Amino acid sequence: MTEMQITYRGVVHPWHCDIMGHMNVVWYVSKFDEASWQLASMLGLNNSYFLKKHMGIAALQQNITYKSEMVAGSTVTVRSGVLEMKEKVVRLVHEMHNDTTGEIAAVMVLTAVHFNTRKRKSCPFPKAILKRGRNLIVPYEVKS
Repeated sequence: MTEMQITYRGVVHPWHCDIMGHMNVVWYVSKFDEASWQLASMLGLNNSYFLKKHMGIAALQQNITYKSEMVAGSTVTVRSGVLEMKEKVVRLVHEMHNDTTGEIAAVMVLTAVHFNTRKRKSCPFPKAILKRGRNLIVPYEVKS
């Protein structure tokens, strides 16, 4: 078991905000997506691996819980970890922190599958990636 890793840092820009004055959901998803690629890279699932091995990962399910508003000028940190690493599927958790207020702004749980990009079929993760993923498992209770 390990601690959640910092996978994204940024800021909420005025163009991220909707008519109600807070960050629109599209930007939560965007920032969580960037965090997902950082965590995938920590597992060894990076662009080089994908291109050389003809492999990929694809989201199967994303659940986001919004906890507090993010407004223009807020600084953001996303911390991430692995909840579960199975033969072909990984479940990740991302916690978005509003560094300005100290509050948790949102939590996303993402389930993704490993697949062969030529055959377009799911396939097992290599043993080394499974091991890395299992070493990044975090003790995190997902609350709704």
